[in-house]
Amino acid sequence: MTDQDSTRTPYVANETLHPWRRFVAIGDSFTEGIGDPDPSNPGGHRGWADRVAAVLSQQVDGFAYANLAVRGKLIAQIVADQIEPAVALHPDLVSLCAGGNDVIRPGTDPDAIAAQLEDAVTRLASTGAAIVLFTGIDTGFTPVFRAFRGKVAIYNENVRAIADRHDCIVADQWALKAVQDMRFFDDDRLHYNSLGHHEIARMVLRALNVPNDLEAMQPEPIPFRTWREARSEDLGWAREHLVPWVLRRLRHQSSGDNIVAKRPDPSPVVRPQTD
Repeated sequence: MTDQDSTRTPYVANETLHPWRRFVAIGDSFTEGIGDPDPSNPGGHRGWADRVAAVLSQQVDGFAYANLAVRGKLIAQIVADQIEPAVALHPDLVSLCAGGNDVIRPGTDPDAIAAQLEDAVTRLASTGAAIVLFTGIDTGFTPVFRAFRGKVAIYNENVRAIADRHDCIVADQWALKAVQDMRFFDDDRLHYNSLGHHEIARMVLRALNVPNDLEAMQPEPIPFRTWREARSEDLGWAREHLVPWVLRRLRHQSSGDNIVAKRPDPSPVVRPQTD
């Protein structure tokens, strides 16, 4: 990174144009954009990475963006299938969010998961590209994933240490209190919805110190539900989302089986008029 890059802070926007011309996003469903459907986008989903790329593309000429992320992938699969293809695309900006699917599996070791992440970061850092890493969200607000909060916290400390060793940029979901609200999540209670992906895009742009016109989006007020209505929703969620998720784990299947990257090659980005 240049001397100018090393002075970046998450709080003061650059007065000059950002330096990146080729952005490659690596990861799982979070980076693929699941929960943010958009039939007009490659793969039928948009997500935070597409939103960030749209902003970056407006500020420099010749900008190109590739997204190699595939839903359901564990970190070993991401390292095996996405790192070398990403390196081959010669990016100058890479985002890597991986390990979340591993951390929420019972019996996994966040330190061992982080060791795999560092192997990937070491390979990416050798290209000279700026690298964005993500901490995991603080799951204390959701009963479904509250039990994993300690493991997420341990993994996050590893992520920050890796970022420090390799001079990476950290996009800190753990500190992003705005999204600790189920109104920012899809019906499956696991993936961000459009509001959530929009807020993550704003966070990433702050971490990159890229000025933008993305405004905070306010969710609808929480509707009143009786205890019976809330329990009925919980049962519906378990039947539609939780049981299939558990069955896939037992069968060693993934939601990403037979899914390919939505943007395997760098290409220009057209920013939707609705932003």
